[in-house]
This record gives sequence, C-alpha cells and structure tokens, in this order.
Amino acid sequence: MPCERKPMRYGHSEGHTDVCFDDEGKCIVTCGSDGDVRIWESLDDDDPKSINVGEKVYSVALKNGKLVTAVSNNTVQIHTFPEGDPDGILTRFTTNANHVTFNSSGSRVAAGSSDFIVKIVEVVDSSQQKTLRGHDAPVLSVALDPSDEFLASSSCDGSVSVWSIESQTQVAQWEILQKSSDVSNAKALCRLAWQPRSGKLLAVPVDLTVQLYDRKTWAHVSTLSDDLITQVVNVVVWSPCGKFLAAGTVGGNLLIWDVEAKLCIERQKHEKGFTVCGMAWHPSGGRIAYTDTEGCLGLLEGVSPSSPSSSSTIQSTKATAAKEKNDYDDLFDEDDDRMLDEGMSDTRSPVKKPILEDDDDDDDLMPATGRPRNRGSFLDDDDNSQDPGSVKLDGVPEEDGSSAILPVVGPAVSRPVYEGPMPTQPQRAFQPGSTPVHLMHRFMMWNSVGIVRGYNDDQDNAIDVEFHDTAIHHAMHLTNTLGHTMADLSQEAVMLACEGTDELASKIQCLHFSCWDTHKDWIVDLPKGEDVRALCLGQSWAAVATSALMVRLFSIGGVQKEIFSLPGAVVCMAGHGEQLLIVYHRGTGFDGGQALGLQLLQLGSKRRQVIHGEPLPLSQKSYLAWMGFTAEGTPCCIDSEGVVRLLNRTLGNTWTPVCNTRDSCKSKSDHYWVVGVHENPQQLRCIPCKGSRFPPTLPRPAVAVLPFNLPYCQTTTEKGQMEEQYWRSMLFHNHYGFLSSSGYEIDSEGQAQAEKEQQELLMKMFALSCKLEREFRCVELAEMMTHSVVTLAIRYASRSRRMALAQRLSELALEKANQFQEEELEEEEPAYQRGSRQMSSRQAQVENGCEEEEEEEEEDYPQEEQMDGEEATETRKPRPGLNPFKKRGKSPERPSPKPMSREGRVNPFKVSGAGKSSSPAGQPRTTNVLDSMTMSSRKPTPLGSTSKQSKAPVLKPLAPKPKSKTQATLLQMSVSKGNSKKLEDSQTEAEKVKPAPVATPPASVENIENRKPKTGFQLWLEENRKSILADNPDFEEVDVIKEGMGRFRTLSAEERLSWTERAKGESDPKKRKREDEEGKVNDQMESDEGSAKKKKPLDTSAKLSAFAFNKE
Repeated sequence: MPCERKPMRYGHSEGHTDVCFDDEGKCIVTCGSDGDVRIWESLDDDDPKSINVGEKVYSVALKNGKLVTAVSNNTVQIHTFPEGDPDGILTRFTTNANHVTFNSSGSRVAAGSSDFIVKIVEVVDSSQQKTLRGHDAPVLSVALDPSDEFLASSSCDGSVSVWSIESQTQVAQWEILQKSSDVSNAKALCRLAWQPRSGKLLAVPVDLTVQLYDRKTWAHVSTLSDDLITQVVNVVVWSPCGKFLAAGTVGGNLLIWDVEAKLCIERQKHEKGFTVCGMAWHPSGGRIAYTDTEGCLGLLEGVSPSSPSSSSTIQSTKATAAKEKNDYDDLFDEDDDRMLDEGMSDTRSPVKKPILEDDDDDDDLMPATGRPRNRGSFLDDDDNSQDPGSVKLDGVPEEDGSSAILPVVGPAVSRPVYEGPMPTQPQRAFQPGSTPVHLMHRFMMWNSVGIVRGYNDDQDNAIDVEFHDTAIHHAMHLTNTLGHTMADLSQEAVMLACEGTDELASKIQCLHFSCWDTHKDWIVDLPKGEDVRALCLGQSWAAVATSALMVRLFSIGGVQKEIFSLPGAVVCMAGHGEQLLIVYHRGTGFDGGQALGLQLLQLGSKRRQVIHGEPLPLSQKSYLAWMGFTAEGTPCCIDSEGVVRLLNRTLGNTWTPVCNTRDSCKSKSDHYWVVGVHENPQQLRCIPCKGSRFPPTLPRPAVAVLPFNLPYCQTTTEKGQMEEQYWRSMLFHNHYGFLSSSGYEIDSEGQAQAEKEQQELLMKMFALSCKLEREFRCVELAEMMTHSVVTLAIRYASRSRRMALAQRLSELALEKANQFQEEELEEEEPAYQRGSRQMSSRQAQVENGCEEEEEEEEEDYPQEEQMDGEEATETRKPRPGLNPFKKRGKSPERPSPKPMSREGRVNPFKVSGAGKSSSPAGQPRTTNVLDSMTMSSRKPTPLGSTSKQSKAPVLKPLAPKPKSKTQATLLQMSVSKGNSKKLEDSQTEAEKVKPAPVATPPASVENIENRKPKTGFQLWLEENRKSILADNPDFEEVDVIKEGMGRFRTLSAEERLSWTERAKGESDPKKRKREDEEGKVNDQMESDEGSAKKKKPLDTSAKLSAFAFNKE
C-alpha cells in the first residue's frame, strides 16, 4: 500500500504528545506538553480549536462525545466534545497519570499512573472505580480488552501484565521489557494494543519487534519485525478491521504489517527522524495520524486496510504503479471480486464503508515468495486505474474489463474516479492584523495607528483601543455588548462589526473620534441574512464587504455611498488614503493553493479602478496571511510561507518578492506575525512567534524589524549584491512618483538621496564590469545612468584605456542629451511660441555639433538639470576631478553675446563647475570632460605646445586640427589648471582684438539665435512645410514644428548630415575663399602634432577658427 506521507505540521510545543480520532473520523485530537488539547478539522487546519486543560497533558482519549485527558496535576479530567467544556474529574492519583484509554463501548476509562497503580473508572458514575495493584514501578500504558474482560498494562519494572477486571487479579505476566526507574528514563512507551472486535491477539512492542500473544493461552504466537527497524518500537495500533498492525519507533520509522501473512507492506520514515510517540488509525482505515516528541502532527494518506490477502497486496502494487503512469487497461481477474465486494475505494481517499464484522475466511492467502516486501496497496474499485505496461501476475490471464465486473459490484465499478489535482478548501475571510476569533483574548487589529484588543471571558466582554501616538487620541475601553468580532483603526475612527444571529441583524458601528460635533458614533444594520465578512477604513471613507458578495461604501460620518458586487467571496480588505484594496476568491484552488483575485480602486475625486481583478500571486500550497499597504501607500501581501511581495507600479502593477520571513526563523514551527511595512526606511515590522503563527495578548509582544532582501541570483558575489541593492532601491523609491502624481507633498531631499544612491551603485557596477572587461555590459549599465553620470563613465573608460567603450558611451550621451532636450521642449510648450526657430536650430545643432553656442549649451545640460532650467549662457572655470553626484551652485548669467570663434570639434557633454563671470567681451573656453587626464607614457600632445605658444605676444590659433571623430571627441588632453587659465586669458585677449561686428552691444539670447545661420532642420522644414500642412491643414505653427521635428528625427544620420551641410553652404559662401589659406595653417598644425595617423578633411569649425586669427 504505497501511501502518501503528508508534511509534518506544528501542533504543540516541544515534548511528549498524543493523538486520537473522534468516532466519525471528522476530527484529529492532539494533546501536548503545553497543556492544550487541539481539535483539527484536517491536517491543513491553520486555526484548530484549542482547549487548555492544565500545565501538561500526557494522554488523550475520545469516545461518545467525552474527551478524557491525563493531566500533570495528578488528575484524569473529562471535557465535552467538541465544545470543550469541563465535565468534572474522573479520578485522582498521587502522581501523574501516564496513559488513559476507553473501552470499546466508551463506558469505562482505564488509567495508569506513576504511583504504580492502574484504575478503571465508570464514565457515568466516577465513584465506581476498580484499582489494580501489583506493578513495582510507574505504569507506562494500559489497554482494555474489546470484550471488557481483561486489561493489559506495561510498566517500568520490565513486565507486561494481564488483569482480570472482575476479580482485579493478574492472570498473566511476562518479564520482557527493559527496566527503568521512571517514564522519562524508559527506552520506550510500550503502548499495548488488543486486536479489535475479537481481542484474539495482544500486540506488545518489545525492543525492535512486535510480539503477539494469544488471548486463550497467553502464549507467544508470533513476532513481527523488519530490517528497517534499527531502534526500539515505541507504539503500536491496530487497523479497525483487525488485519493490519501499524508501529512507530524511537527512530521515526512507521511500518504497517499484514498480521496473517507477517508481511511488512508499508514503510515510511519521519521527515526529521524524531521519535513517534502517538499513533491513531482513522475509523474508516484510510489514514493514520501520528505525533512526535517535537510537538508535530503528521498523516499517512491512502492507507486502505481491508484486504485480507497478501496476494491482493502484491497485485495492487502493480495497479498503483499503473495509476501513476495514467495509462489504463483491464487487469481484473476472478480474485478481484472479493476486494471489490469489501467496498474498497481509491487509495487517494478513505474507505467509505468501514468493515463491521470480522472475516475469518482467509483461505485465499498466497505466498509472498519473490515479491518485494516494501511494496503493496489495494486494488481500486474502478476500471480506469490500470496500466497496460505494468507487469502481469504470473498465471493471471489478461481479460477484458467488462468480463471481470460482476453485476453485484457494477455500480462501484462504473463510478467515475477523478485522478487529477484535488480542489483546495477556500480560505475564510479574515482581518489583516488580527488573531483567530475563537480566542478569548485576541488582537482584533494591530496596524501602524494602534492596537485593538478583544476580551471575551467569564468576567468581561470588552474592547480596548490603544494608539501608538497618544496625540491622535487617548486610549479607550469599550463594552462589547453587541459581540463585535471585526475591527479596523485609522487616525480618524474605530470601526467595529459583528455577524448576525437568528434574532439580530449584522451590525456596523463606527466611533468617529476625530469628529468636531458631539455625536461621535453611528450604527448601521445590514439587511436580514447579509453578514459582514471584512471591513476597512480609509481617508474619510469606510468600506464593508458582506456575505452577499457586495462591497458597501460609507463616508466616515455615516453617509451611505456606492455599492458594487464582487466576482467572488471576499477574503480581506485594506485601505490607505484614497486607495481601497479588495482580495476575493476568483475560483477554486487546487493542490493546496488558493485562487485569489485582486481589485485596487482609487476613491478620490477621480474615481477609477487601478487593478481589475488580476490574480494575486502566492507561493505553492499556501494561503494569504496578510494584506495591506506600506506606510507610503504601496500594496503589499504576505502568504503563509512567509514570502512578502510588493506591488511594482513601474512594471505594469506586477508583484515583486522582497523578503522571506522563513529565512529568519530558527525553527520550522516559528513564524513572524506582520504588523506593518515601511519603504523608507526599508523595514518589515513583525512579531516573532515561537511555535505559533500568532502572538498572545499578554505579555505584550515585542516588535522586531526584519530587513528586505530581493531573491536575486548569486548575492554572495559583489556583482549580485550591488544588483540586488540597486533594484531594491528602485523598487522601494517608486512611491515618490506615485505620491507626487497623486498630489501629495514628497521629501525632495530623500528622493534626491535615493537617486544619488542608485547612480552610485550603477557606477560601481560599471567599474566592476570594466575590470572584468565586460564592455557590452558596461554600455547596458550606462543606459540606466543619468546624463551626468554617463560623462563620469566616459572619463573612467578613457582612463582605463578603453577607447572603443568611451566612444560608444559618447554616442549614448548624445542620445540622452537629445532625449532630455525633447522632454524639455515638450514640457515647455510656450517656448515654441516664443521662438520656434530657436528650438529647431538647437535640435539640429545637438545632432551635428557644428556651432560654438550649441557646444556650450550642451556642456551645460547637467548644470541645467540641477538649476531648474536656468539659461545656459553662464561662464565657468574648468574643474578637473568633478564629482557628478555633488550639487553645484548657480552661476550668474553672462550679459554678453557668445564668441563666434571655436576650437576643433570637442565632446559637447562636458560637465564643469560654475565659475565667475568673465568680461563682457568674451567667455573663457570650457574644458573637455577628459581634461584632467594625463598621458605620461605618450608624446606631449599638440595642445601642450599650443599652450606654450600662447605665452608669446603673437596670436596664433588655439585649437589644433582634429584628426578623426573619435580623437576629436575623446582624445583631446588638456594641460594643467594653470595652463588652462593661461589659455583662457589668451583667448580673451583674442576676443578683444576681433573686428567690431563681433563685439556688438549685449543682446538677448533670442536675437542672437535669430541672427544665426540656418540649420539643417530649418532648411528641411522650409522645403517640407507644405507637405506637413497638406496632411494636417488644421496645424498651427507650433504643431507644424512638432510634426517636422518628429519627421526629421526619422531620417537617417546621413540624410540629416546632408541637410546640415547644405545649410552651411547657403549661409556662409565666403568659406571657400579662405580654403587655401586655411590649408596652409592646418598643414603647419599637422606637422606640429607629429601624428602618424590618417588625416581627416578639415572640420568647418576649425576652418572658421583659423580664418578668424589669420585675418589679423
């Protein structure tokens, strides 16, 4: 019978435990050293009913609605079942009772104690007791014969005795156990068991075996053993039919024998190897419950104990293997009718019809020679569970399924059996931040505002409200006359609700303590038959979900507002500000999972639904344990496996796992009960619960803070750690954008600090990738950087001698500058009306880099970004070693026009500090991003020689001829700061001796731009304006420019360059006249540079610069 071992679950605190089933097998009852008796509806019941009966409970027995326990106060108590009400004390001992058991009818209880005495007490009249004396040490266990004639007991004195109940004398005794001084020192509990119904055999666990004694002769008749048993057998239990015997060992082994065949048909191992100290067989025989000395409860499913035949065991082994392959065939033969006739069912489910009488006709036993002893099950009663690929029994013909089915068992065979995943019981509605309702003292709500406690005992039925910040309101004590079971707390009100009864309707009560009038509470009755399932409070609103699959909205003052229906039964709700979060069942879950849906609504002035019923992700075989918002307003959920997930609004409202509380738990039975989540600082505030899922109200639990940790790969490496830190920072600072878009004030300093932290992490990852020579990865990281940090990356790449990478980063910086300008132009729409020509001119100049003004404007972009769009016509001093993460001060605007002279083409995205204003006639040259770098291992650059020439009184061109695009952008190395200053002074003097038209009086930026030559875009727009207007006749000038810029960007780089060259040709026809003269100057510069590389045609800016100085 290959049965399924379910995962163990925590039941009690560490120590001895015991287990039993109720008469119908609907509940599992356990007891433990914590003094509690717990009633479990199933192994997955996360909210079992708990009855505290004493300090410690050593044994439990249940029959006919009477729950009997052996308690550490030397008494045997009785409680009603399932209510758990005390029903008196059956008997007392002078020390602890170690074991209690009922007889088969439930009329008598036997108990064995550490004072060497065994007592038999009548349940109806506890005064009628019989005392058995004769053991010389504490009694380990007792067992009553099914016919109420004998009682068997085992003791620490090493003996097993059989007593006559009527005469109260010993009739048999075997000295077969190892002696010990006390139960705590005993090698085994030696739980005895009589064979059900007939009581023919007495099973006694002895060392590594189970000995069977005959009732008639008290002789040893059989021994059950197995090679798997390596430690002492602790407890044995018979199947309800009396044909199988299960045993649990100190080493955690679970075994099942076919007693007649003496064959071990099932072997299982405790998942952690703990001692099995309690076992109980389900009344129908389909499952076995067991407990261990660590307080955990386990279950063996699919045990079908009604077949008397070992041959059927072997045959059904093959049938079970066939079922796993999901292939079907007919392997029925004439021997199967017996099994089908006994009412066997699928091994996945318990037997529906327990065996009520003992079958002694075991003539069909078959020798198990050559068969695997550890494989076995029972044939299913359907014709769709067989596999054509399984091995056939020797000598058994393969027949058609119809020929094997007799009319007697026709209905059972024709019944379809579902073999797919099993549906999961839907979880009940709950209030996040509350403990189970059945507790007498419980937390009704614990959130970031305060704590609501409920007390429901014999003395008081009240509610206490406590605020974390007493400035909000003082603590309140409320009398709970209506029996409220649900609560929520906000900074404005306390909301309470109770379910309805046959006489009273379900009620909602709100205490609006922030109200400015004298009437601070209101009560609403729901319609008859409609009960409150969940409630929550928001900013000036309240919401209630009901059993009618509806959500009712109220104002905080009690005005009824909208009502809408839910697609399924509500699970929980949460509110924060104007946001309402609703979780409901969108379907049936399977294989232990829940199928939950989620709705997120905005209840502000613009009401809308943000999330439209998308599935809520949970861990496998888990349920929702907490749902709510962070303190900053981001939805967050936690499942029963401890996984915390946060809504990522920037990734299409997906859920990102940010923490697993199980990683911080020391034991499997420990949990964390969440009370709040904060994004800034990143904190998960929760209460550690040892051996439980929720905390007690007293003593007041201490709140712990857990860190967040996204489950990224390879977080032990430096790369993985920085990736996790970066994306965690991105995720936990998304709330700034949401809050600002919702109209809330945000902490600008905190946002700036977060952005700085993210960019620093990107730069560290960039440096690490450079060291690892991962240049493609470097570019990917640079794409996530801001424009100012890309310039720093360019500098780092150049210093690392990675010129190809620096070139690609320079192109990337150009794209980012374009994007930044486009966004700026779109945001400042009036700028189009003030000067559309200026905007289009700037766009073309950014793309082609052919104007001095454009170069200086682009150099200002990082500065503009930090100075709130101040005009880029300011002067600065070059500042090597620039830190792009440092804020810079504003610089005064320069009132003079920009100089028309220009050096060779340089990197237009240099970041420099703001300097003092220069003279109105000119502006110092701004240095390149790479200015502070030195080339010690190479020849002096031509710029160095040029700076020397600048000391002479003769004026010469300051810019050498650029050799190539890459060199012009990246390889210009400047001299030291002192030499740069001399360059600036030289250039200023050159500006002063320029012709008069250049030194015109100061004019506005707009006039300067309007006098500039046409750009490629302007020329293209003039020729294509008609086509744009033809396509869009309603366009105004601003719309035409927008459309034109969009179309111009779609052109290839070559086409845009050709338009720019055409614009240059039309605007400056005098350039060709100076071509020869400029050629001579450039030849001289080339010889000074001593470059061996291939020369590129003259750059237009360089020609203009040479022309300006040669004219003197």
